Amino acid sequence: MTEDEIRRLLSGSPSVQVQVATCGDGSPEMAWGDTFFFTRDEHGMARKMPFATIVTKDYRGFDMASKLDRGGLFRLNIELGREAFTELFGFAPRELEKRRGDIDYAALDIWFPHPIYGAQGWSSIINPSSASAERAKALLALARERSLKRGG
Repeated sequence: MTEDEIRRLLSGSPSVQVQVATCGDGSPEMAWGDTFFFTRDEHGMARKMPFATIVTKDYRGFDMASKLDRGGLFRLNIELGREAFTELFGFAPRELEKRRGDIDYAALDIWFPHPIYGAQGWSSIINPSSASAERAKALLALARERSLKRGG
């Protein structure tokens, strides 16, 4: 899957707003070029928190574990919630801290807990391949539905 394929997949839903951060939209410079996926409320307004993101670079001093600055990489991040996170990884988000040493946050095409937000139920994958596409689509659909139900 490419970044564009993911954007096209999600932009096809009227309940989703896709935002690629730029200097003109008030996004911090660090986020420029990254993509944020929000669900819309009943009035068509984007909710405050994204349900998925695409990050294309390391965030210096904050999120560098995936080593995205190696070039040609992007990381798809999806908010799963506790239940789906536990199903995917075999442990609950609250158990992540004691397992960090066993996780390769820079591995390509492997699902892993988000390096920063894993304890909140977020998952990640760097450069998902066609072999990972179906799971990525299913997890994105789950996250979108969770966001729509949650509101706010």
